[in-house]
Amino acid sequence: MDSRALPQDATGTAPRPRGFDMDVLVGSILLIGVTAALALLLAGALWHWAVHGTMTYDFPLRGTNLLDFVAAEVRDLLAGKVTVQVVTSLGIAVLLMTPYVRVLASMLYFIFQERNLKYSLFTAFVLGVLTYSLMLH
Repeated sequence: MDSRALPQDATGTAPRPRGFDMDVLVGSILLIGVTAALALLLAGALWHWAVHGTMTYDFPLRGTNLLDFVAAEVRDLLAGKVTVQVVTSLGIAVLLMTPYVRVLASMLYFIFQERNLKYSLFTAFVLGVLTYSLMLH
């Protein structure tokens, strides 16, 4: 085999192909989640300020838990009711769900990529606690 066919590192050996990079996925989830939440919250704040001339909010958070909260806002959004409250509430929901999605991705990684029972169980436990706490009434 021709040695020029594979790239080589400084030691003269071909580097191992890189597998799935969990750090990149987790970083991307956090970056996208926080950026989206920031954009929604900023848009809601600027919209509220433009309409009311103040940064004081006076609307309740609907729903008794995160699922009810998100469902109420998504229903309004799908019904075409795009309001300051809906935009701001969706920003809050995205911010709350970002760590949840990160733990879910980690659990799936440990189950399917690493096949590590111990870490799979740890992250499943953390995901269960997060789920329970987000769905409390």
